[in-house]
Amino acid sequence: MISLLIGSAMALVLALVGTPLFIRLLVKRGYGQFIRDDGPTSHHTKRGTPTMGGTVIVGSVVIAYFGTHLLEWMMNQNHPGPTVSGGVLLLLMAGMGLIGFLDDFLKISKQRSLGLRAWSKIVLQGIVGVLFAILALNFPDEAGRTPASMNISVVRDIPWLDLAAGGTVLGTILFIIWSNLIVTGATNGVNLTDGLDGLAAGASVMVFSAYMLMGIWQFNQACGSIKVPGEVCYEVRDPMDLALLAGSLCGALIGFLWWNTSPAKIFMGDTGSLALGGAIAGFAILSRTQLLLVVLAGLFVLIALSVIIQVAFFKLSGGKRVFKMAPLQHHFELKGWAEVTVVVRFWIIAGLCVAAGLGIFYAEWVVGL
Repeated sequence: MISLLIGSAMALVLALVGTPLFIRLLVKRGYGQFIRDDGPTSHHTKRGTPTMGGTVIVGSVVIAYFGTHLLEWMMNQNHPGPTVSGGVLLLLMAGMGLIGFLDDFLKISKQRSLGLRAWSKIVLQGIVGVLFAILALNFPDEAGRTPASMNISVVRDIPWLDLAAGGTVLGTILFIIWSNLIVTGATNGVNLTDGLDGLAAGASVMVFSAYMLMGIWQFNQACGSIKVPGEVCYEVRDPMDLALLAGSLCGALIGFLWWNTSPAKIFMGDTGSLALGGAIAGFAILSRTQLLLVVLAGLFVLIALSVIIQVAFFKLSGGKRVFKMAPLQHHFELKGWAEVTVVVRFWIIAGLCVAAGLGIFYAEWVVGL
């Protein structure tokens, strides 16, 4: 628990102090955001605002994670150090963040709203996603638990939804596909949400807070623990280390949000949104709460659905629209809502979704008793 407090505080300070320093660097180099012309006209004043702020978020989390383990080792030479679960989640987060960084850099350097070509982004994300999935199925601990399992999960693995039922090779292939679907959905959801000052960062804090609480609970109710005899337990590997990463992400995002709230001094860019989406997907897979993600990240799901509905209806109806503009947050802007009003009300929705997700998580344990 002490390591959780250390990691969260360290990431908070790093992001809070590091973000303005990064802003100065970006301003000096002229790395400003390119604003699409078909968006709300109020956004045109944001043209030139420094972007790629996700670099600070990812950097703060990585430093806080390894820094916390180093401090723990200095205080106790028997400290086990970083875990495999923490390592593969960081790989997914940093890998997606790097893809986003390349995308942001191309937008800035070429002064256009499009960065990497669609096929390039899909291939790169696929490489990172496949690598994550393969590594997550390896490195069993003493109890034989790997970071991820081939069972589809809600609050824990569902025994009768075993992807390996048809064989290990087929199960591995199916898991890689399933894992990449989750990663793609989460990264796109956060990326589409990142359109207003502080919206994606604030909503992400709530989701990572939920994973931090669930990690602590899973650690205290872990299978094999003397305190938890019987079947009511969690087969999650390294839950406390996952909680440490979730807490570090909360701290880094709060520090970043200080500068990202309206009027934003910096945007996280695709660097941040893809990294956060990758991290959210990683937590869902490694904490065995894959389908619960739909509830926990309800705001991101809602915004992604608004885009799907808009595009599908536009094509089927011959040019008609359901919303004034998609993603959903811009629809309400065009209806006359102030940007801050949209952000706060969407934060409320995000909070309600997280509360519902945590309620389902706890209710399942109570019923299991």
